[in-house]
Amino acid sequence: VQLFETGGGLVEAGGSLRLTCGGTGRALSNYAVGWFRQAQGKEREAVAATSWSGEALYYADSVKARFTISTDEPRNTVFLQMNSLKPEDTAVYYCAAKLFPSRDNYYIRPNDYDHWGQGTQVTVSS
Repeated sequence: VQLFETGGGLVEAGGSLRLTCGGTGRALSNYAVGWFRQAQGKEREAVAATSWSGEALYYADSVKARFTISTDEPRNTVFLQMNSLKPEDTAVYYCAAKLFPSRDNYYIRPNDYDHWGQGTQVTVSS
């Protein structure tokens, strides 16, 4: 599968953005999917992830109650809704997919994933 992210941009603190991860090739329903971000000078970190079944979800403590991961299987798309954005959310955001995952496991280590998008920049101004 090839992944591509859209929806990044510049937003004021307190605003919202919705990132979209689209897939071409094998359907994303065959994968566990995660959203990661990497701020300048920092390591890539998982912010949200969903299991293959969709029944197990992960959110980093820093984004809980503000970010929501969801899928739209007919359109082969995964979303990251980001509300109440903060300047510390500024980063390049990536979606990632893991083929042949365990049914009810999510994955939060970058090395767990087989496929990555090119990233989309999110900048939150104070």
